[in-house]
Amino acid sequence: MSNNITKADIIDEIAKATGLTKIETKAVVDGVLTTVINSIANGKRIELRGFGVFKSKERKPRMARNPKTGEVVPLDKRFVPVFKPSPGFLKRVNDNLNNKS
Repeated sequence: MSNNITKADIIDEIAKATGLTKIETKAVVDGVLTTVINSIANGKRIELRGFGVFKSKERKPRMARNPKTGEVVPLDKRFVPVFKPSPGFLKRVNDNLNNKS
């Protein structure tokens, strides 16, 4: 059995918990994900209390190395999406995973 959960698995779980159809649930999940992506792409910060914060972080330009050829390659300034979990989220993950060991 895989430890991975797909978007379809999430939709199934939410549909079971809410009584919504899978089609309705998929529309809601897609809407949430699109909103998160568009907001971060527009430089906004998303705070979901009890869950965490999504934001973008600037990476400065730097010189990198191509691992295959060893060639030095310049990397431009770029932005990367970042997620910082809330303290409650972190505690739950650590408590659950420590109890499995």
